[in-house]
Amino acid sequence: MAVRIAESELIINNRGAVYHLNLRPEELAETIITVGDPDRVAAVSQHFDSIEFTTQHREFVTHTGYVGNKRISCVSTGIGPDNIDIVLNELDALVNINFETRTEHAQPKALQIVRLGTSGSLQADVPVDSFVASTYGLGLDNLLHFYKQHHSPDEEQILQHFTPWVQLQASPVVPYISAASIKLLKHFATGYHHGITVTCPGFYGPQGRVLRLPVSQPQLIPQLSNFYYGNHRITNFEMETSAIYGLGKLLGHHCLSISTIVANRVSQTFSTQADKSVQTMIQNALTILENA
Repeated sequence: MAVRIAESELIINNRGAVYHLNLRPEELAETIITVGDPDRVAAVSQHFDSIEFTTQHREFVTHTGYVGNKRISCVSTGIGPDNIDIVLNELDALVNINFETRTEHAQPKALQIVRLGTSGSLQADVPVDSFVASTYGLGLDNLLHFYKQHHSPDEEQILQHFTPWVQLQASPVVPYISAASIKLLKHFATGYHHGITVTCPGFYGPQGRVLRLPVSQPQLIPQLSNFYYGNHRITNFEMETSAIYGLGKLLGHHCLSISTIVANRVSQTFSTQADKSVQTMIQNALTILENA
């Protein structure tokens, strides 16, 4: 017998929409682009051939429309793994829970979720204004530790080498890792750097930036930049990828993170044409997704 999900656990508003995203199931496409900045949703949907639905609740903006014959939703998440927890769970609920009976559908549905964001490079040969397709998301945040997770043998091997390298054994930080969807990653080959993306729970201290406060790991940048395991290396870091990959995998969705590099932490440079580079990333991704 299907288990009913209580009103306190899945909040549905008066118009039958999930609480934070303010979306009804029919308002969401099965191919989804996530962006951190709410203003970037319009920067994506301006390239749609048509827009059928828009909504906004707090920092969560959604535009659903078509690129050619492909129906796509663009959803803003805001910044950070905590917001990803909201967005990924509610996107999943929209396609895998019956809002009338509050029970799971008999047959689960898998979404295609592609993050389009900005990021800082950790390698000298991954310059500003280039693009990274993340092969893995490695989390220095704690989000996935609130869920029953499991790592593949390859993921376990990377973690076993990473933790002592970055000297986290005595740290409260317990890293986790999840792989990208091969189904999506294979379409983003030419013109993209590939590598591990580290996700941090903040922008300043957690990413090794020092303004007025000293940091507990002053060697974080070189430690991340110099980590190698087999063919794997860390290319960049940001604040959402590991949470998207981790929750996406547990929920059965296909996830990929694409980043425009706006800063290089090794050369200490910042893009002078970040907006133009982000637009190129968006247009390239839409062309690929239309035909994927």
